Amino acid sequence: MHNQSADQPQRRLSGKCAIVTGGASGFGAGIVRKFVAEGAAVMIADLNLEAAETLAHSLASDQEGAQVLACRADVSQAGEVQALVDATVSAYDAIDIVVNNAGITHMPAPMETISEEDFDRVFSVNAKSVYLTARYAVPIMKAQQRGTILNVASTGGVSPRPNLSWYNATKGWMITATRSMAVELAPAGIRVNALNPVAGETPLLKSFMGEDTPEVRARFLSTIPLGRFSTPEDMGNAACYLCSDEASMVTGVCLEVDGGRCI
Repeated sequence: MHNQSADQPQRRLSGKCAIVTGGASGFGAGIVRKFVAEGAAVMIADLNLEAAETLAHSLASDQEGAQVLACRADVSQAGEVQALVDATVSAYDAIDIVVNNAGITHMPAPMETISEEDFDRVFSVNAKSVYLTARYAVPIMKAQQRGTILNVASTGGVSPRPNLSWYNATKGWMITATRSMAVELAPAGIRVNALNPVAGETPLLKSFMGEDTPEVRARFLSTIPLGRFSTPEDMGNAACYLCSDEASMVTGVCLEVDGGRCI
């Protein structure tokens, strides 16, 4: 089990072990950075192993005593998710937190023009991954009688934008899954929550907008009352709260981190 050293002040995630999927870039990297800063031992899971290892090495060198590892994982594949969970338990002896952050989208287009291949890919990465991490991590959390699962959904699941229909649908699925998981797992001491970010400066931004021009950005930002995109730091801060003991009475919540877009 990961332990806080005696000479360090108590931090908000001290002693907790976390998996963050899609953790090498974007919102996931923001969550990883915050978790490590707050004392968690983190397994960065990502398709891009080189980027995950680079982030892990950077954080380990920046923060004395930081425990952060990298693992390549395609979260839509059962065998790879099982291997990820096994590697995390082998490294840290427990899994206290699973952040289902990995996600993709299709390019904006009329719903009837999206290919079956793109539809299947979006659902396998955004929805099936939540099932797979639960399948392999929940038994461990039940045995521990503790655990926290955080699903990164989207404002698209609450207030859908046109031409992203099947992406929106996966995020609505995640929101319903979050609430259902929370009710079922509460007696086992496992909390389940979600974050609903608006688009941010991540690798998916151009895909959401279709094209990245000053005019398109201005139009997109005009729908966000606070007038800016969600940042990885915003997501890290919100994730830290929901996964910490400060939120011990919070489960089944889908928290908008969206600058007021869903109002």
